[in-house]
Order: sequence, then C-alpha cells, then structure tokens
Amino acid sequence: MIEQTSQYQRINGVLSRLEAVIDAENGAIGADPRFDFKQSNVLKSRCLYDMTVLFRGISPSDLDEQQQDLLQTLKLKLDQNNLKVRAHMEAVRGIADMIKEIFTASQADGTYSADQFRATNLS
Repeated sequence: MIEQTSQYQRINGVLSRLEAVIDAENGAIGADPRFDFKQSNVLKSRCLYDMTVLFRGISPSDLDEQQQDLLQTLKLKLDQNNLKVRAHMEAVRGIADMIKEIFTASQADGTYSADQFRATNLS
C-alpha cells in the first residue's frame, strides 16, 4: 500500500475534488438552469488529468482500502453522471428542434419553401 506521503495526500485530494465536482454536476442537472456546464467540464477534465498523472505506476492494489472504496464510489457517480448528461443533452436537442420547427413555421408565408419545392417531382 502507498504510505502516508505527499503522493498519498495528493491522491486523496484529487479523488475528493473529483467527487465534489461530480456531486455538484449531478445535483445541478435538471435543477439549476444557470449551471455552468463548461466550467464543470473544465474541472472534471483537470481532475481526470491529475488522476492520470498521479496513478502512473500505481495499481489499484497499491491503494489503501479507503482510496479503493472512493474509486468505486467515483465510478458509480461517473456512471450516473454519464446518464444525466446524456439525458440533458437529448432534452436540449429536443428543445432546439422544437424552436427550429416553430421558427420555420413562422417564416412560412403559405407558399412552398425551398425544401418543399425540391421534394416535389414536377415531371
């Protein structure tokens, strides 16, 4: 197991930061329309990069039980985050499609649109 060194403390720190970022994002999705996804992604990416650097040459069996438990918890939270982000993106796409349809309909003046005209076989 990794001794109580600065690397051990850095690993605990980055795992805790990542957990906090994921918890905040999971809590905000669907609840806070002003949530800054861009900033959250920057923070997640930074934590994942830091993990990559810190875990070079370390296998999961080198971690203590607390760190292994935290890694398992993080995996579950990341899986949940993946599902929430996908659902959010699908909802955003759906709303964007509705807005596009409403805008297109409001621009129609009763004549054929270019798309409708191209779709009609005049021969």
